Amino acid sequence: MTTTERPHTAIADGALPPASAALELVRAMMRIRTVEETLADLYKEQEMRTPTHFSIGQEAVAVGVSGALRPTDVAYSGHRCHAHYLAKGGDLRGMVAELYGRETGCARGRGGSVHLNAPEVGFIAASAILGETMAAAAGSAWSFAMDRSPRIAVSYFGDGVVEEGIFHETLNFAVVKQVPLLLICENNLYSTHTPLEVRQPSGTTIWERVRSYQLPSVIVDGNDVFAVLAAAEEGAAWCREGKGPYFIECSTYRWREHVGPNWDYDAGYRTKAEVDSWIAKDPVKRAQAAVVAAGYCGDEQIITWSAELQQEIAEAVAYAKASPFPSVETLLDGTY
Repeated sequence: MTTTERPHTAIADGALPPASAALELVRAMMRIRTVEETLADLYKEQEMRTPTHFSIGQEAVAVGVSGALRPTDVAYSGHRCHAHYLAKGGDLRGMVAELYGRETGCARGRGGSVHLNAPEVGFIAASAILGETMAAAAGSAWSFAMDRSPRIAVSYFGDGVVEEGIFHETLNFAVVKQVPLLLICENNLYSTHTPLEVRQPSGTTIWERVRSYQLPSVIVDGNDVFAVLAAAEEGAAWCREGKGPYFIECSTYRWREHVGPNWDYDAGYRTKAEVDSWIAKDPVKRAQAAVVAAGYCGDEQIITWSAELQQEIAEAVAYAKASPFPSVETLLDGTY
């Protein structure tokens, strides 16, 4: 069993991957940030009627983990799923059209923001029911184990899920059956508006408590995409070797409100100073600075990417707005 007493700090240690891989990670994070900030701005038009949970500030987790995955691996997510969907290769136009409730959406306009799916690239499902997809991910992993396949399943979830019964049931099952399940906890410190310290026993940490189930459990700086990648590569290798599940706690922070596009300094559960302190640790800017300092690219490349990504999301929004709504006659398709 491998554990660590401190977060991986790849940027501080200078442990960047090769240039091509590092630049791909940076562009992927910029893409997610550009998409979500654009959608947050457009949300105020009220043409998107789905509740929307943005991942702004948490991009390094999805991108770093996906960098360690193969196309044949599968991923499951919860309500805050945009970044996971895009990082795994989900179609941007399908996602945007889904938020606009259009027939061309990835769930044909019927699922909304919290039910994205792209099985063709291994993003199987997302659900707003807290912890629900953990068990489904364990099921996929179990099938891989029985088939003796080198594939792995990934389950993304927030810190609030660790207080759910399904969390403990899934960990126990995964260890007993030795399934290749990579468990990614995005610890952004709050379950909606409730801070971690009033929800969990004093003096304990999530990753340390997980070790009681006898599986490797590490904590990583979730705002360092290169550190997340390194940890995910270790975890993925462990799973592929048939050693069972692997747990990674990623310390990160969401900038916007729990659900919706706004800033929520006035909600009473956190201060602007706290949010600003995390914005100062911006994972996107941090990674950009690292690749520029390493000589992998110059500032002009960052500027070019930014323009390209703005154009891409503008085209996706135009596509969504021009797409038809589902017909009344087909509204019950897919129900059971």
